[in-house]
Amino acid sequence: MSQIFKLPDVGEGLTEAEILAWRVAPGETVTVNQVLVEIETAKSVVELPSPYAGTVLDLLVSEGRTVEVGTPIIAVGSPEEAAGTGAGPEGTPGILGETRVPPEQPDADGDRPLVGSGPKADPVRRRRRSTPPPAPEPTPQPDRPAGWAEKLTRGPLSTGLGGGIGTAAQGIAGRAARLAGDSGVWRRPGRPDGPGPATAAAATAAVAATAAAPAAAVPRRPALAKPPVRKAARDLGVDLAEVPATGAAGQITKQDLMAHVARLGEAGARRRVPAAEERIERVPVKGVRKATAQNMVRSAFSAPHASVFVEVDATRTMEFVQRLKAAPDYEGVKVTPLLVLAKAVVWAVARNPQVNATWTDEEILVKHFVNLGIAAATPRGLMVPNIKEAQELSLRELAVALDELSRTARAGRTQPADMQNGTLTITNIGALGLDTGTPIINSGEVAIVAFGSIKQKPWVVDGAVVPRWVTTLAGSFDHRVVDGDLAARFTADVARILEEPALLLE
Repeated sequence: MSQIFKLPDVGEGLTEAEILAWRVAPGETVTVNQVLVEIETAKSVVELPSPYAGTVLDLLVSEGRTVEVGTPIIAVGSPEEAAGTGAGPEGTPGILGETRVPPEQPDADGDRPLVGSGPKADPVRRRRRSTPPPAPEPTPQPDRPAGWAEKLTRGPLSTGLGGGIGTAAQGIAGRAARLAGDSGVWRRPGRPDGPGPATAAAATAAVAATAAAPAAAVPRRPALAKPPVRKAARDLGVDLAEVPATGAAGQITKQDLMAHVARLGEAGARRRVPAAEERIERVPVKGVRKATAQNMVRSAFSAPHASVFVEVDATRTMEFVQRLKAAPDYEGVKVTPLLVLAKAVVWAVARNPQVNATWTDEEILVKHFVNLGIAAATPRGLMVPNIKEAQELSLRELAVALDELSRTARAGRTQPADMQNGTLTITNIGALGLDTGTPIINSGEVAIVAFGSIKQKPWVVDGAVVPRWVTTLAGSFDHRVVDGDLAARFTADVARILEEPALLLE
């Protein structure tokens, strides 16, 4: 009997997921815990293992579709079922939501045709065609003099038409061809006969040759304009013959020239600028982007944000990082200034525990553990995985955890559990080349620290201006929980560690 695997709830509060890629195909044998499909939720990309062993009968949802939790996505059964039907069980939806219907069986007598043609139609009765009377012999007509067709495009027709003479001649040629008919015999309207085919062919060829003549062969009268106007036209690259004249005796004035230039500019601008709709890209709001938007709106419009900033001399932090990189215990471990900041935040939380809390309408939940969130920009959008129990980790263990967290996030493999139950967040905007900013608190927390870029700046030390490594710390706090005094003390404690990392040994 086939088993239907439904989309499970892979995280807290998740109601839907997108099918990214199937790892199996119909007819393939699967085992328990073998990865079946890769899905994307509002929090991460997750691989779903198979709860059944057997043969894949059908993939019930195609890649790229977003379905709700509880939707059947794959059918697994025995090899006999796969060999017998080659598809899923009767009546179940297929890969695009199609319903599988059993094929119709022939009648018991076996006389039913494979393709029915219905009852035989009655024979069609046709009327006998009447034979048309023979056409009368054409009456000879006197030949027109050679070159008569050329005269069609001379005289009044050619004067005053300019570039339109070709169009007029082409119309005449077409009319001549219609009058000549399929047989090439020239026919007057209303008369059944005409001259021989040679005369009609000569006429048509003459008219076509005239139509093909370039319009440039027709002489144009030079435009009338005063020398200053001609000079302005040359400077602007404008052909005066194309400028409509409004002056006396058909003279082109400077106003005519400027108006013509303005019209050309407007027409060119209209040609260069595409329609607005053609330059708009529509991006569906789903997955991580949708979840991020909901969390940011919830935090920004429910928690009153208070922000503080402080410039810090991080010269000793940079020296400390270099010593750690050279230490044998940190060989193969990625060490950056972010490691020192993370340890400083954990140290400052121990001294100011109320910044590590959650606000509810009835009470404030102060947490005596630190699940330190690290905001990460990934190809799928902003994600905030967190390091569980960061207060229990040594400096080296914290360095390893930071490196693993960042690599997993960049690969898009962060699991939903890694982003749950965060208590406080760090955003490293310095990695993007920014000095400072006002970060938005992660929903469910009351504090976030922004770490700006570290640059050499002039700094006063013992009365002398010397170059030092300087950074800016910014903090945003939920003012319902964190007062200004507490925000200032917490930020100052973080800054103290960056100025003197040896305080971590206390």
